Amino acid sequence: MEEWSIQIDKEYLKFSAAHFLIFPDGTAERLHGHNYRVYVEIQANLSPHGLVLDFLQAKPVVRELVDELDEHWIIPDQHSDLKHSLREDGVMEVRYKDRYYAAPSEDVLVLPINNTSAENLSAWLGGELVKRLEARFPKLELLGLEVKVEETPGQRGVWRFRNQT
Repeated sequence: MEEWSIQIDKEYLKFSAAHFLIFPDGTAERLHGHNYRVYVEIQANLSPHGLVLDFLQAKPVVRELVDELDEHWIIPDQHSDLKHSLREDGVMEVRYKDRYYAAPSEDVLVLPINNTSAENLSAWLGGELVKRLEARFPKLELLGLEVKVEETPGQRGVWRFRNQT
């Protein structure tokens, strides 16, 4: 059986964001930031023109996603002990145990994840990428997708999707 894919590894597919991890014992990191880098592999059947997907079509979709994350404080919406609320003055309040943070809401990005790990960020990016690729390229026969989010050189969270249909 033969398989085809394209890999996208561009220096500009990166985002800077603040976060803190919450560990299983309830402790948490201090608020800090990373210069994340994103790597993508798209696996699909070849088109009649011999392409998985034109790189010129795929790269902007990935770039759009990393741009949405860039220069934000990322917080998880699905962590049972982390709470956030938007005040009337446009300030997002975030509470975790005895910690209290407040930031302009436009600086905060709340994602539907339970922790801001590189693994969860890769899964969120991957899920969004699947939706956007399928919406923009309905003829694409997507078989799989791999997204890696590198928080520091040599440390990556990886998410893989395999189409079962």
